[in-house]
Amino acid sequence: MVLLLLGGLLAGCSGWNPENDRAGANQYQKTPDGYYRVRRGDTLYGIAFGFGVDWKSVAAWNGIRAPYTIYPDQQLRMSPPARSSRQKSAGAGSSSNTTVVKAAPSKSSSSKTVDYTPEKSTRPVAKTTPAPEPALKTTTAAQTSGPEKWLWPVEGRIISNFKTNDPSRKGIDIGGKEGQPVVASAGGEVVYSGSGLIGYGELIIIKHNEQLLSAYAHNRKRLVKEGQKVSGGERIAEMGKNDRSQAMLHFEIRLNGTPQDPLKYLPGR
Repeated sequence: MVLLLLGGLLAGCSGWNPENDRAGANQYQKTPDGYYRVRRGDTLYGIAFGFGVDWKSVAAWNGIRAPYTIYPDQQLRMSPPARSSRQKSAGAGSSSNTTVVKAAPSKSSSSKTVDYTPEKSTRPVAKTTPAPEPALKTTTAAQTSGPEKWLWPVEGRIISNFKTNDPSRKGIDIGGKEGQPVVASAGGEVVYSGSGLIGYGELIIIKHNEQLLSAYAHNRKRLVKEGQKVSGGERIAEMGKNDRSQAMLHFEIRLNGTPQDPLKYLPGR
């Protein structure tokens, strides 16, 4: 019995890890066929954040348009729909039919087909060369940082850094004093303000543009509501404590749903 109690205490003293339960998998669970049932209080942004996917993808997979309203008990697809074999065969058949239609209009098929084929094979080469990718598809931190300069969300020392491919370090942890001001790192719209994601405590998510979101976790008190517009530097919360009673702010920046190193966006100190 003593050993069991000690084991429980040691487990409770482990470091904070929002991915221990897959960022709230106890609440955000998919059905076997890849759907999620919306609960009261959910937002599209919060669901996408919890599953670690881009909110725009979730909207596209489910045919949801702005203002991206969802409803309790609505079934949301959480992965891209698979293309059926019937669709693939239909696509292949349509291209085959197109070829036949182009080759058939002549009455003397043998002679005109021979003359027609080499003529068509030499001229359209330049026309069928793939066009270069548009420059807008190259996304960098500078292009997606928005019109405002990024600001530190809170004063304090970094106590944990971001680490690529480490599910427990999707952002940075900044130490401080409980109750000190937490500000918006850049201007945008509050798209989530609640405590529905296990492992993040009182959480605020701000949408800065179509690509970038910032997240502020473990607040003692949230001062903004969903749908509210905020400016960079505006106070949005009070710093709280993590599960080890350590005053800190967990801060994340996500680009198209993928966690980024916040230090690449924040100004040097």
